[in-house]
Amino acid sequence: RLLDYIYSKADYKSDDAVWDKALKENYNSGAVNLGMRPNQYFSLEGFFQQSASAKGSRLSEVDGKIKSKFYAYGADAYGYMPIGCDGFSLLGTVGIANYNFKMKKNEGSNDKNHMGYRGGLGFQYDMNDHWAMRVVGRYSYIDSKILDNLMEATAGVRYTF
Repeated sequence: RLLDYIYSKADYKSDDAVWDKALKENYNSGAVNLGMRPNQYFSLEGFFQQSASAKGSRLSEVDGKIKSKFYAYGADAYGYMPIGCDGFSLLGTVGIANYNFKMKKNEGSNDKNHMGYRGGLGFQYDMNDHWAMRVVGRYSYIDSKILDNLMEATAGVRYTF
C-alpha cells in the first residue's frame, strides 16, 4: 500500500463561539497506509495521517492567532464491488482511529486525544496487477469536547505486492 492526500473540514463544537471562529476549519494532510487484500472484495489497512499546521483567523476577542494541527492513526476495513468497466470498483469503508488535535496560542498549548469512528464511500481503479488509484469521501465522528466530526476527501495511489 502507499500514500494518500487528504483534505479535511473540521466541525468544531464548543460552549464558546469565539474559539470556534478562531480555529481553522480546513486541513491538508498526508497519510501512509499499510495493509493486505486477501481477495478482490475485501482489504484491511492500517494508517497514519498527519496534517499541516493551520493558522486561525485573528479575532478581537482572541489575543493572537491560534495554530492547530492533528494526527491520527487507526485501521479501516474496505469492501470492493467490481463494476462494468475493467479495473473499476466501488468501495465502502468503516474504521476506527485515535485523533490527536494540538492547538497553540501565544505561549500556551492544548493537546487533545480522542477515539473516533470512520465511514466512507469511493471508487478504485486498478491500473494493473500492482498499481491502483483510489478516491474516498469519509465522515469521521470524533465527539470530543472541541471537535464533533471531520468530513474528508482522500485521493491516493496503491501498490500491491
